[in-house]
Amino acid sequence: MEDSLKAETEKLARSWSRHDAPFLRDYLVADVEDPRVNVQSILSRHFLLGVILGDGIGEILLEELRLAVAMEWLAKLEKKSADQNERQAVLHALRQGADHSEAGPVPRFVLKTFASLPRLINGVTILNYFEDYLSGSATLDACRGTFLKLWAGVLQSGERPRISVVEPACGSANDYRFLAACGLAGHIDYTGFDLCEKNITNARTLFPGIRFEVGNAFEIKATNGAFDFCFFHDLLEHLSLGGMETAIAEICRVTRHGICAGFFQMDEIPDHIARPVDDYHCNLLSMEKVMASFATHGFAAQALHINSYLHSRLGYGKTHNPFAYTLVATRRS
Repeated sequence: MEDSLKAETEKLARSWSRHDAPFLRDYLVADVEDPRVNVQSILSRHFLLGVILGDGIGEILLEELRLAVAMEWLAKLEKKSADQNERQAVLHALRQGADHSEAGPVPRFVLKTFASLPRLINGVTILNYFEDYLSGSATLDACRGTFLKLWAGVLQSGERPRISVVEPACGSANDYRFLAACGLAGHIDYTGFDLCEKNITNARTLFPGIRFEVGNAFEIKATNGAFDFCFFHDLLEHLSLGGMETAIAEICRVTRHGICAGFFQMDEIPDHIARPVDDYHCNLLSMEKVMASFATHGFAAQALHINSYLHSRLGYGKTHNPFAYTLVATRRS
């Protein structure tokens, strides 16, 4: 590895190592980053679920996106209406199909989703999580995990293919813990790596026996095509532009079939905008240029702007970040 990349690696490792282990373990799995309801994390799980379960799960996947948007509304309601009587009033409005309650307006998509639940899709029952939360029979946290339990049940039945998966910049098993909770972990040979030793220590403590390693996206310790699939989040924006190209080349080198990549700073602009910040970067990336980089290494990519994707699939919904994209890349024959 050339000297400039070695220096960048040292800076990146130093940047993350400044944080203590409990902070690293918890901060990327809470609030809008909670992988149970974060749309980009859901799309990563859907990417793997589609490989393992095949066709016929599209409607269930759509319902999980509905839950993600619904949970954002319910979280705001919980902050505003802590009193159970007010929640009961909201539940009464939903049961009546009313667009207003004592706690305020009720969005149309909430009324429509409430009316559609519980729902049976391909033998899978999706419970009415609005009813469960507002009636007090389940906490909001438990409702966020609705689809983790559902997928775990689906994955228990029948023979499933087993795939190898690598996750660069895995953090403290930030997303892996939810792959385990939804039953995916039992169907994948997983390898996660991260520059920060504290993250890897956290991950190994949470999941002894799972392959978590200190590693570097600039120089992945694996043979060509070692893994069937790869997924990662919020990695490439933090690298220098030269470092990003090296990381893309390495990720493509070790991945045999497909890649799902989440971006928090991407836009439809002609060129990347480099933004160094202390020991790392927070670049705004050009969607077209990133796709072209993957194409250079044999992968055809499709870019999903998250807010636009929600509107195209659901007709509503908006995340906290207008620059969030997910890229799905497939190796060309």
